[in-house]
Amino acid sequence: MVDSYSHKQLQEVMESARRMNVELDEAEAIAWLDAIQAAGSGSDIVIDERTGVFGQNIAMLDFSPERLEYFRTIGGLVEFLDIPGKVETALALSGSSAQSKIQRYPGDCDYFERVNIIAPTKAEACQVLAEIMRQKALDFRQGPTYQLIEVKLGSYPAPFVQGKATFSAGSPISWRPDEIEAGKKVGFTEDGKPFEILWEEAAQNPGWCKLDWVVADPIRGSLANASNMLDVTWEALDGAITPLDGYLDPYFQEVYLQAESVPIFSKLAQHVSADALDDYVKALEGEVRKYVTKHINYGKAAKRMYNIFRLTGRYKEAVFLRELFDEPTSMLYQVWSLIRTVDDAVQVKASFKQEQLLQQAEDLMLEVIRVMEDAREAEIVARILRFRDAIKNQDNYDELNMQAEAARKELINVVNNFFYDRLVAIPEIKSYLEQFQLDD
Repeated sequence: MVDSYSHKQLQEVMESARRMNVELDEAEAIAWLDAIQAAGSGSDIVIDERTGVFGQNIAMLDFSPERLEYFRTIGGLVEFLDIPGKVETALALSGSSAQSKIQRYPGDCDYFERVNIIAPTKAEACQVLAEIMRQKALDFRQGPTYQLIEVKLGSYPAPFVQGKATFSAGSPISWRPDEIEAGKKVGFTEDGKPFEILWEEAAQNPGWCKLDWVVADPIRGSLANASNMLDVTWEALDGAITPLDGYLDPYFQEVYLQAESVPIFSKLAQHVSADALDDYVKALEGEVRKYVTKHINYGKAAKRMYNIFRLTGRYKEAVFLRELFDEPTSMLYQVWSLIRTVDDAVQVKASFKQEQLLQQAEDLMLEVIRVMEDAREAEIVARILRFRDAIKNQDNYDELNMQAEAARKELINVVNNFFYDRLVAIPEIKSYLEQFQLDD
């Protein structure tokens, strides 16, 4: 049962929700509060015997198995497979995909995979990583229901100029599919000299490893971005574990898809730092600061605050944020994301039929009409209509990109206003936001 102190807090949240026209189910809120307080004294890792998924107990409270088969199907595309005695893997859902019980309108299909490479030396482990990432990218570059967009591997050793863009030294390298096939990036130094970066050389300091696809639901035809963030470790012959990016990620927001992954997860989890929770919260707070000061996006800030609050015992704030993600206006966040998805698919000349892309744009327009009931609806619908018309003329990509960005800008303004108005309705959340904005 919710204790009297928590009950008082819940009534305050209920009152704030009523003022802001946010539907908050008191029974569900009490059930969640009871469950999360019980989780604090229970087993750290929970396995769902029926589905085989597992994860940290608090993370599991927000996962719904409703779309599990869908996520497992896409997981078959993005995942890396074990190589006995050489590569061990554990695939998980992360981000909003892992919180499907509360985030009914996730923008993307986010995956996280632990990849442990057993090798005599770190250099050999990095070479194996280069091989399996390149093979994965080439084997799943394009198909009837998917298109690889980019792969991140390595960091620029010096400023790198390619086309009109200049990439600073130390920033992550994004590889296009054709560059992966060629095994190199071709550009210039800042003073105009030819500059090549080889795939194998970049892998020796892999840093942030991530693969991004656009995928199409084979049944409904709807598009989504699917990403797989890799946490790569090297296991030496003496059993020592070394993260190849210098940091072993914690597991506070991951739901692992296969019970068979428990052994590799357990082996790696024992090497997670004792300060992992504090580090994780600090990193999330850094992202909150970014999204409420420099790159304004209160929807993204709200998602990160929810994870902070549920892990640090600020349940009053967390229970309110849970309900915001279920509000119809939150659907616009998905529309905002999917416009980028369609734009990405066109940019890389994905094999999806034009009819699929046009249908996706029209579906997005219908969602805006369904959700919005004020004067902004007409402008956003007009933007999406222009975006849809630009899809018909894919040869003029600049026009398509311009229309996509214009529509996204209109949508994010609505999403920002929605989340901001409701976040500051809770005094504790308002004060929390202000500490970042005043310090900036």
